[in-house]
Amino acid sequence: MPRRIIIHGGFHKTGTSTVQSTLRDNRVAMKTQIALRLRWHLKDLIAAAHAYSNARDANALEAVQAQFDTLMTDLPGMPRRTLILSAPELAGHMPGRPGLMDYAAAPELFYVYWELAKKHYPAADIQFFLTTRAPEAWLASVYAQHLAASDLTLEYSAYAAQYAASADLAGMVTEIASRVPAPVHHAALEACADLPLGPAGPLLDLCKLPDAMRKGLHPAAPPPPAEDPALLHALLDANRTYADPKARQAAKEALRRTAGTP
Repeated sequence: MPRRIIIHGGFHKTGTSTVQSTLRDNRVAMKTQIALRLRWHLKDLIAAAHAYSNARDANALEAVQAQFDTLMTDLPGMPRRTLILSAPELAGHMPGRPGLMDYAAAPELFYVYWELAKKHYPAADIQFFLTTRAPEAWLASVYAQHLAASDLTLEYSAYAAQYAASADLAGMVTEIASRVPAPVHHAALEACADLPLGPAGPLLDLCKLPDAMRKGLHPAAPPPPAEDPALLHALLDANRTYADPKARQAAKEALRRTAGTP
């Protein structure tokens, strides 16, 4: 059984991709101390968490419970290691999707994860870790993501006004901590900028790695720069112009190629 289980469940656009890349790139160096389950290992659980954040009904929550129970049941023996589950989608869908105003499902989802992890591994030290970001920067990053991935047609000013409450990530951390009977740690992305391992550093602090192992870890590649405002304007125009999803997606992919953006 793992001696410790750390669930890094969000939030989106707060350095979570950097955290997962750092964990993945250093997995061999850390394998005697840490076992990983990252977003590509958690597809069924993530799908259930997404469904619950949209539906918020008993059937959807039962599906989350079933998927997490299966995850815990299928774990191999990992004595004396820390198990890290890391995926922002564990908190549900990103706010800003139609009808989804905030992370209100996250406390309920995290309670399920705690309850079932405790059932399977009652002696394990179960903790949660969350990354946050300043509200203005977070809203701008989420807006850019929605422009690229959805049919959003709101100007940024209208989007920011409508979804301002969703950017109170520190407040959501407090809410989660009040409803989950386990330690809930968090780190602001801005405070991690100068750390050797970026936002992965505070997470790995919780793992209590031997000093020699910690010193041998290397950071992930830097994240891509923020989207160019001209590209964002063009993506918004494409969302407003093309009603057909395939045509819209093709137009946006062409805009990205022209801009040299992945």
